[in-house]
Amino acid sequence: MATRKIAILTSGGDAPGMNAAIRAACRMGIANGWEMFGVRDGYAGMVDGLIEPVGARDVGGILQRGGTFLGSARCREFKDEPVRARGLANLRARGIDGLVVIGGNGSQSGAHALSHMGLDVVGVASTIDNDLAGSDITIGVDTALNIALESIDRLKVTASSHRRAFLVEVMGRNCGYLALMAGIAGGAESVVIPEAEVEPEVIVADIKSAYARGKAHALVVVAEGARNNAMRLAEHFEAHKKELGFDMRVTTLGHVQRGGTPGAFDRLLATRLAAAAIDHLARGEHGLLMGWVDAEVRATPLAEIVGKPKPIDLGLLKLQKVLAQ
Repeated sequence: MATRKIAILTSGGDAPGMNAAIRAACRMGIANGWEMFGVRDGYAGMVDGLIEPVGARDVGGILQRGGTFLGSARCREFKDEPVRARGLANLRARGIDGLVVIGGNGSQSGAHALSHMGLDVVGVASTIDNDLAGSDITIGVDTALNIALESIDRLKVTASSHRRAFLVEVMGRNCGYLALMAGIAGGAESVVIPEAEVEPEVIVADIKSAYARGKAHALVVVAEGARNNAMRLAEHFEAHKKELGFDMRVTTLGHVQRGGTPGAFDRLLATRLAAAAIDHLARGEHGLLMGWVDAEVRATPLAEIVGKPKPIDLGLLKLQKVLAQ
């Protein structure tokens, strides 16, 4: 097999399991006899020339670590072709002819653009938001969901002790997946997601109903991207607190969901997707996203996933409403 030089970068928001993907891509490439490189700080580092060799020992001990060993950064300027050309020139100056991009929507848009500029690129689906088409579940989602669920379980203990309602906001950008799944698994009375907006009065009715049924607490899980997010709902609840029955508290989980130690599922998913990315590059196949589709690793052309919305199963929202009774 011909010797190649392949770079790895992580881009966008960090996700638990990214390090497992870096490790797998690096060691699989080395097993092929290739020289492997790491790009520091995502596309911004690529543009600034922060590119260095990585060996098998460099990625030792990172499997269990959250975040990304290579670092990440937003780089809006990468949308401009002259900026991308500068980054591509930095790769080619080192003889690098292939790239593995570990990240979500924006990251894979950059990968697609680089592919059109003649670079062999394969993407690996990684974002806690689970909003990337081409993968049923992405690296980091399972760990982030379990962190949110653990927080919800703890809040429910306090809520029951003091007969309170808790409004919990979870991450997800404009996707309600984390909120919906955390709401179902956490036994929420109500879930608010961007894909099925509801007015505050509906949530008030859900809380009042829970109080009337003799529940010791009430829980509302809201996605950060919902029009009626935690801040707006809290303002409405404060104005109507006499109607609720419960005393209301608000908790925003925020970035605590990103930084957890990746669980077994995310480590295995990351390892399999990154290994598959190297396999495809070895076969001369690129311009692809490696994702988990129908319980198997599958490659989807980047052209088919960039800018494509990923639907959510609203049947699960109906299930949540039934289970909340």
